[in-house]
Amino acid sequence: MSKNVTMRDIAKKMNISAVSVSKAISGHEGVSDSLRAEILKIADELGYNYAPKSPDKSLSIRVMVSETYFSENSFYSRLFGCIASEFMKRGHDCTLEILSHKAETSGNLPGAITSGKVDGAIVLGPIIKSCMDKVLHLDLPVVFVDNYTPEDIIDCVVGDNVYGSHMLTTYLINKGHRKIAFVGTVSATNSITDRYLGYVKALMQHGIATREDYLIPDRDAEGILTDEFKLPEDMPDSFVCNCDETAYHLVKFLQKKGLRIPEDASVVGFDDYIFATFCDPKLTTFSVDMREMSRAAVGLMEEKIKNPNTDRIRRVISGEIIIRDSVKSVSNFSN
Repeated sequence: MSKNVTMRDIAKKMNISAVSVSKAISGHEGVSDSLRAEILKIADELGYNYAPKSPDKSLSIRVMVSETYFSENSFYSRLFGCIASEFMKRGHDCTLEILSHKAETSGNLPGAITSGKVDGAIVLGPIIKSCMDKVLHLDLPVVFVDNYTPEDIIDCVVGDNVYGSHMLTTYLINKGHRKIAFVGTVSATNSITDRYLGYVKALMQHGIATREDYLIPDRDAEGILTDEFKLPEDMPDSFVCNCDETAYHLVKFLQKKGLRIPEDASVVGFDDYIFATFCDPKLTTFSVDMREMSRAAVGLMEEKIKNPNTDRIRRVISGEIIIRDSVKSVSNFSN
């Protein structure tokens, strides 16, 4: 008899949905009395543990991230470190699962997550739709960090991407810039899309028209960042980059073209991660509060484990502009 019988095991045994099993065991409406009795009978036979999980006990959590977005110096590497630290502070176990490109494209989730032998899973950043669909059908609490669905069907913690990009773009406008480009592949992730929307909103509020040639991609079809950029003929005087790593590569690219930063062009990033201070000049950027994001993610996971039937929750974490050396004021300009 298994010591780790899950609701999914019961559902498979009875050839019914895990949702029906959950409703029966938790006492919620949605299943008939006869089916509820049968589910409870099978659960007893299989040795299902009815004791509700509580954040007061040690939890085993898996944190999954796509190989596409994870490297030693990536934003998600640091974010995982913050999340792992927060779990450890609360006496819980946290293990990283890097989803390979092959596994992601074939929709194969890590066995530790699909086995039902962990208490919950956190997904860092974007994953492709086939994997997202499978994650949404897991029989365990799942929290997404730095990702969401437009339908609000997931529990998630996200940074305030629209606000941050709006603030950065407004900062450039207040410095006299009008020919402002956005650097980022807008369709690549929800975060980039939101940062583009913040950029557009700021331009519109100041009567500056968006330009198709001022939208500059920063990655290929597989999501791999580039260090080569296709610049418009009418050179922008400033660039809003969707992340610090892209801004770092853009600065290097412009410098190779003989341009001085910020004398000839201003550049801002986003995230306030390692590339912001590696860059020469150091980048003005928007700082995402990773520790607050981590606390929110861990707290939400504990909450969903304790009360799995609560409504979906979306928590937005604020941040602030960090002023450094990559922006120059422009005194003479015209709208």
